[in-house]
Amino acid sequence: MTPRLLRTAVATALAIGALGLTQPARAASPDGVHTVRVPDGDPRERSLAPRTTEPFSLIGLTWDDPEATLNGTAQVRTRSRESGVWSEWHPLETDARTPEAGPDRDRPGVRGSTQPLWTGPSDGFQVRVSGARLPTGLRVELVDPEAGSDAVHTTVVEPDAAAGPLLAGRPAMTSRSAWGADESLVKDPPTYTGNTKAIFVHHTAGTNAYACSQSASIVRGVFLYHVKSNGWNDIGYHFLVDKCGTVFEGRAGGVDKPVLGAHTYGFNTATSSISVLGNYSTAAANAAVRQSVAKVAAWKLGLYGINPAGTVVLTSGADNGKYKLGQKVTFHRISGHRDGYPTECPGQNLYNDLPRIRTLATSAGTLAEAASGLPGAWNEDEDEGVPTR
Repeated sequence: MTPRLLRTAVATALAIGALGLTQPARAASPDGVHTVRVPDGDPRERSLAPRTTEPFSLIGLTWDDPEATLNGTAQVRTRSRESGVWSEWHPLETDARTPEAGPDRDRPGVRGSTQPLWTGPSDGFQVRVSGARLPTGLRVELVDPEAGSDAVHTTVVEPDAAAGPLLAGRPAMTSRSAWGADESLVKDPPTYTGNTKAIFVHHTAGTNAYACSQSASIVRGVFLYHVKSNGWNDIGYHFLVDKCGTVFEGRAGGVDKPVLGAHTYGFNTATSSISVLGNYSTAAANAAVRQSVAKVAAWKLGLYGINPAGTVVLTSGADNGKYKLGQKVTFHRISGHRDGYPTECPGQNLYNDLPRIRTLATSAGTLAEAASGLPGAWNEDEDEGVPTR
């Protein structure tokens, strides 16, 4: 190549990079998850310049060691596929943790991670990460929930199932098949624990600027991120609720069964989880969200005759930064993620709504008792509960 042609090639490459058209080395997957490696280097700061990518709608950051935490900040900005406009910088919540026990911890390929961020249809990103000492093997995860032949784009809502004599009715919910879970990605059968003793309420963080018609795609994106990016066996949450109050079935194994989840590090055993789509540090939950969370909690706890307004003592299964391994902790039967783990989740606004949600859930259970015509008697948990009525 002549010097003139070489200078022209270099100038062209620089211009393409300046336009955000860098094509990085990445791993593509037919199930809609693409990865971009962040080169190792400065232990305190890493970044990737703006670049064009395959289509995605959800983004997150993972690293090699599932026990390592990112003690710092991670921020991304993304480019809209529709308008070509770049977003502002958005923080990624860094409080995700691998479960303390079960197949989601022990399977090969499990990775540490941030929480994922829903971006809507995008085709470019930029990232910057900083901290005291960053974990090795940083990788940007780009999830396209519309990829693959099994994606489902219509919402099918199941009818109410019959409730037991002391139970609030099971809420209508969108099944896994309806939101498009690719069951071929779930390799291991579900793990069951003892009776469900408490509910932890979460939010997915990210954005509230989604249409409820996109909710199934968001749930599918979280599923793919948890399975393909985190390396877990299945989506971590048992139930998800969108801002319109639609309830989605989460982790497989039976919504009425005590399935071991991956949601509250240290307290996954004998608990269930409800995650609300959106960021409730910045937005307020509406009545539809509160009602749906309360209905799910009343029904799930009611399966065991538990008063949703009560408390329970649980034993921490890990040193999680808030509690020590083996420490006994008293929780509300309906608690926030932050009650069990050092995090802002489920956001201050939704956390402030928990007393009202407990009242709504208790009312649902009391009405079911009255309708049954049977003597009302909330069960006291035989192992670790405290009297609640």
